[in-house]
Amino acid sequence: MTALHAEWTKARTVPGTPLLLAGVVALTAVVGVLTAQAVSAGGDPVKSTLTGVALGQAAVVVLAVGTVSGEYGTGMIRITLTVVPHRLKVLAAKSFVVTALTLVAGAAAVLASLAVGDALVPEGLSLSDGATSRAAVGSVLYLGLIALLSIGVAALVRDAAAAVGVVLSLLYLTPLVTALVSDPDWRDRLQKLSPMTAGLSVQATTRLDQLPIGPWQGLGVLALWAAGALTAGAVALRLRDA
Repeated sequence: MTALHAEWTKARTVPGTPLLLAGVVALTAVVGVLTAQAVSAGGDPVKSTLTGVALGQAAVVVLAVGTVSGEYGTGMIRITLTVVPHRLKVLAAKSFVVTALTLVAGAAAVLASLAVGDALVPEGLSLSDGATSRAAVGSVLYLGLIALLSIGVAALVRDAAAAVGVVLSLLYLTPLVTALVSDPDWRDRLQKLSPMTAGLSVQATTRLDQLPIGPWQGLGVLALWAAGALTAGAVALRLRDA
């Protein structure tokens, strides 16, 4: 509980935390407004309304990476590990606090986006619809997994700029590289392995048979990326000096 209380105190007192959480909500909702207005007939209104999640995740990455790498940059990590010598407890506490904050901000962002979509989309949007509720819950979980992925990379890389660069490249550049692949079979495989492409498939509510991977299976791929990053980060944290 000492580690958890310490991380919660840090999160509440660092000025950048509320700004980044507000950024998650603002970026997601604003893009949701723009895309909801541009929904075309025959499109997927729910997925279009939740498009802002793909941009809001950048604020989540910066927040999560800063939680770990910020302490390495200032040298405060030595104090943290002196107070809580069990390094995995420190990483677990950071993961829990950042993910919990991200889930709260993500839920607010998704609900705001859907409220806007309900007002702008001609047929309206309703959480009582099974596909819509799955897309909403899945989008919130997606942001939580992005936070865990970022924490794992930050623990492994340590440097804030490098860690943010690695995660954002993994999220945004992988789909671009995949689009350049000419072989359809390889392109399909890469889409199934790309953390953002696979993870955001959970937002789809129409033409599911045309997706490279199913909604929940895609989110599972992102979960594996997050688990792998956290495992690598935990090993590095235990084996290297602070």
